[in-house]
Amino acid sequence: MMTVNEVSKLAGVSIRTLQYYDSIGLLKPAEYTESGYRLYDDAAMERLQQILLFRELEFPLKEIKEIVTRPDFDKQKALEQQIELLTMKKEHLENLIDFARGIQNGGNNIMDFTAFDTSKLEEYTRKAKEQWGDSKAFSEYEKKSASRSKDDEKKLWSDFMKLFEKCGKLKDSDPKSAGAQAMVRDIQNYITKNFYECTNEILAGLGKMYAAEGEFKTNIDKAGGNGTAEFVSRAIAEYVK
Repeated sequence: MMTVNEVSKLAGVSIRTLQYYDSIGLLKPAEYTESGYRLYDDAAMERLQQILLFRELEFPLKEIKEIVTRPDFDKQKALEQQIELLTMKKEHLENLIDFARGIQNGGNNIMDFTAFDTSKLEEYTRKAKEQWGDSKAFSEYEKKSASRSKDDEKKLWSDFMKLFEKCGKLKDSDPKSAGAQAMVRDIQNYITKNFYECTNEILAGLGKMYAAEGEFKTNIDKAGGNGTAEFVSRAIAEYVK
């Protein structure tokens, strides 16, 4: 565990900023001491890294919160897109530096403003945001979770993982089988009841995410055994047809 002072020095973020992130629910400490001091664990530090990457990309805090607190937030996918955005931003800055040097050396065309064109970066950012955030789903999730305690949230996710534990017992069967399809329906209904309306479109996206390398696949396979995530993904693909 790290204190707020230690986190501030390590990450170069002011204590006031960390306190603000806590107050708006963006970055909650793992726990508080009896004296009320904030303590941060590895998971909180990983969340802080995600937040700071989005800040480097000039995302507003409200949008960052919508992204990183989604129940289906895929850290690996977000990281890949962040790398792409940062690379595009780097290329844009390098073009501006070359342009400025051209002016300095007197070799630039005064009618050339292509170095200032950010349309490609803006278009990629827009598409990334569409993939990262479904504001309607997030708002519904936030509303449902507002009255739940930390223990309630833990139990909710524990019960959710139990569904995948049951899926693990079916992983050697046909994904099209009645049992497999019933389990998918249970997963969809559980998400709708406890998180947000899980439409077939959202469910299809979740199915792809479950089979991709990352936290979801690891947790699902941990609950149901190796191969469970891939099985659930295939069963969902059949279900949404």
